[in-house]
Amino acid sequence: MTAGVDTVRLTQFAHGGGCACKIPPGELEEMVRGLTGIADADLLVGLDDGDDAAAVQITDGLAVLATADFFTPVVDDAYDWGRIAAANALSDIYAMGGRPVLAVNLLGWPRDVLPLELAAEVLRGGLDVARLAGCPVAGGHSIDDPEPKYGMAVTGVADPHRLLRNDAAAAGLPLSLTKPLGVGVLNNRHKATGEVFPEAVASMVALNDVASRDALAHGVQAATDVTGFGLLGHLFKMARASGVTAVVDAAAVPYLDGARSSLADGFVPGGSRRNLDWVRPHLDASVDLDELLLLADAQTSGGLLVAGEIPGATVIGELVPPGEHVMRVR
Repeated sequence: MTAGVDTVRLTQFAHGGGCACKIPPGELEEMVRGLTGIADADLLVGLDDGDDAAAVQITDGLAVLATADFFTPVVDDAYDWGRIAAANALSDIYAMGGRPVLAVNLLGWPRDVLPLELAAEVLRGGLDVARLAGCPVAGGHSIDDPEPKYGMAVTGVADPHRLLRNDAAAAGLPLSLTKPLGVGVLNNRHKATGEVFPEAVASMVALNDVASRDALAHGVQAATDVTGFGLLGHLFKMARASGVTAVVDAAAVPYLDGARSSLADGFVPGGSRRNLDWVRPHLDASVDLDELLLLADAQTSGGLLVAGEIPGATVIGELVPPGEHVMRVR
């Protein structure tokens, strides 16, 4: 029987929520190990280091970026879910130093269970955020799916000589973070209790466009966005790809209000625990388990993690020459 629009809690129709429903990073790396595409000198960024988007050079001054991102409901409000999913998909373009120029919708919908009016609200949310980004949305693809899913495939453009990459970080640079952490535990609390966290929603719908432009203006060469693999997971990928060790000052990392209390109350996504398990063999830490779980918290539409300093970002650590561990948390 179809649920009524006013009574639907979308998070109850999904086994996970947001980027926390990603396939665990260790399993994903094993899955794609050995997969290679057609060798092409114009392919600037491909599968090698798991960067945020693919990049191919079209002319000497033009690279085209391509990405796709979708996930199950992270909040109960359909319009907000659409906004969050769109901001998250667009973020992959910004994390590469690009500008989004076209998006298409990706929608899975249990049409016999959830009202189509709710699906329209999801799409409206995505359209509104894409409009803020100056990115046209031109159709897309939908399927009848037992679990609701939404996101976008986004095409962007960038200067091929000024890409932000996750393999270009260098020792001696500070590490900066442009959004606070904690949406994973807050979204998990929302799913379990129905409590609404407006600050978390505001963080997730905020675009990373200004941070991306500031990074380019300040000569930054390495960045990534912080999403489902958590700060530690994405930092591990960057440090490993760049051949450096990342040192995190845990006390400097900003968090959303309620994140620590939600962790203390047990609202830790399974994805956050899997993130920590993945990086532990490469991590030297002098902080407790709770602090590490927050640092590994699976984010949805998080901020940029930048090798350098940019306005408005918080310096949370530094990059040093490679040592015994890929990461240290103090």
